[in-house]
Amino acid sequence: MSSGIRVNQVVAASLFVALGSSAPAVAVVATGNLGVQIEITAECRVVSADTLNFGPHGLLVANIDATSTITVQCTSGTPYTVGLGPGTSPGATVTTRKMTGTGGATVDYSLFKDSGYLQNWGNVIPADLVSGTGDGASQAIPVYGRVAAQTTPAVGTYNDTVAIEVTY
Repeated sequence: MSSGIRVNQVVAASLFVALGSSAPAVAVVATGNLGVQIEITAECRVVSADTLNFGPHGLLVANIDATSTITVQCTSGTPYTVGLGPGTSPGATVTTRKMTGTGGATVDYSLFKDSGYLQNWGNVIPADLVSGTGDGASQAIPVYGRVAAQTTPAVGTYNDTVAIEVTY
């Protein structure tokens, strides 16, 4: 039997030499684990706010109503409130805002939380705020605006800018 083993060893050695005299590569595999993590924190943002446009009008002899939309996005499960500031015109309050035109003339208007124009929307906690709970997606919140009958100022374009305050 020893001659049979020697023949096999000689054949293996000859094959080893014929294949380039290199030993076959043996792969060694080491394993481990990679931890992966993210921390989601409460966050809200104002995605957009459409312009509240009352359109063109002559005399301000009756209520003029218009609607707009504020879109907010908050982390799922995050409670939030949305308040609206008084605007940038001098003398404005959260109950009587003012659009200012040429020469400093103004048009008074109000913002409401409801389509019945009964619930003022300002920034007084908690009465004037709109509240909700985030679901991770954008949420549209309607804004109801009214220009009440008043003395009509001079012809021109009247504007205001109202701060949106999202608290979470």
